[in-house]
Amino acid sequence: MKVAYFDCFAGAAGDMIVGALVDAGADIDALRAELSRLGLGGYGISAERVRRGGLGGVKFSVTLEAGDHGHRRLGDILAMIEAARLAPRAGDRAKRIFSRLADAEARVHHIGVEEVHFHEIGAIDSIVDVVSACVAIELLGVERVLCSPIPAGSGLVECLHGVLPVPSPATAQLLVGAKTRRSDAAGEATTPTAAAVLTTLAESYGPVPPMEVASVGYGAGTRDEGAVPNLLRVFVGEEDPSGTADSLVELSANLDDCTGEIIGETIQKLLAAGCADAWASPIVMKKSRPAWVLSALCGEGDVAGIERIIFTETTTFGIRRRPCARSKLRRHYETVETPYGPIRVKVGSRGEETITASPEFADCREAAQAHHVSVKEVFESAQATFRRGKEEA
Repeated sequence: MKVAYFDCFAGAAGDMIVGALVDAGADIDALRAELSRLGLGGYGISAERVRRGGLGGVKFSVTLEAGDHGHRRLGDILAMIEAARLAPRAGDRAKRIFSRLADAEARVHHIGVEEVHFHEIGAIDSIVDVVSACVAIELLGVERVLCSPIPAGSGLVECLHGVLPVPSPATAQLLVGAKTRRSDAAGEATTPTAAAVLTTLAESYGPVPPMEVASVGYGAGTRDEGAVPNLLRVFVGEEDPSGTADSLVELSANLDDCTGEIIGETIQKLLAAGCADAWASPIVMKKSRPAWVLSALCGEGDVAGIERIIFTETTTFGIRRRPCARSKLRRHYETVETPYGPIRVKVGSRGEETITASPEFADCREAAQAHHVSVKEVFESAQATFRRGKEEA
């Protein structure tokens, strides 16, 4: 399984996360093309090679044009991401990050999530940082994100709400449930944007896991001072070189008094929260009542959050929990050129053997609409093109 491990030896910021991923191999032109789907104007991005404390890294920058970019609410940002039709995992990860940010801000200010104005977090540069991080992770084919303990820094920081202690209240709230470490660095070592990205996506915190490293990237921060180079390091590679197994937790609940609409909505929320899968199966319960079993697969670290969704959204009074092992194919994406344009193909392999390949449905649907043909026709064309390419290789 392909993983990305973020080593926060000096701290982290949104631009440092993206810079590290670009340095590790994410293509900046492909990133720029995906960002264009957002429909945001008034900005540009660049990736420059710089030095911090004698070490090289990539400084990712968002340049804003003059103008009033305004503030945005959570619903505005989620709608923008949804309309962009990014790669499914990238879009879902970005929505989860902004939802977590809104929740943290709401808790800090004792207001409802719908009342949150994102201020700095909702500015164009922060939206671009978050979406870029998610897209870059997808471009690298990363399935799992891991992280070192996160340093927060020390002292005071000045923001729109005045002078506040480090970590800022929003960052402190985002770090609930994460592992942190002491940092003697003066000022903010980890920004709210970085805290949101890392704590939303990271499945665990600790040392570098056993892995076959494919690339290492360094993302540079703005400052160039202090004894520790202002860089964030990421290791990208295969946690298990065979890539054929992992461990998950299966949660399930019996529902005999819950409507189909509620069950369907709950499944969508479970998937958006990061479940590997979620589904419902028909059963017959006591007194011969027709009912459903709602099930979800998630990582061990996500169990509490997923259980909360099931308890909150459904009528159940109990959830079963079962550890399970999963055998699976290694997955990556390849792009094929068809008469209907480029289509991504998800490829599953075991060792060096390609077992299966499936064109990405969202790409096929978009191409079919643009060329006024059936989705099936585009799907078959992409599959045939991929097959010919392998036969000729």
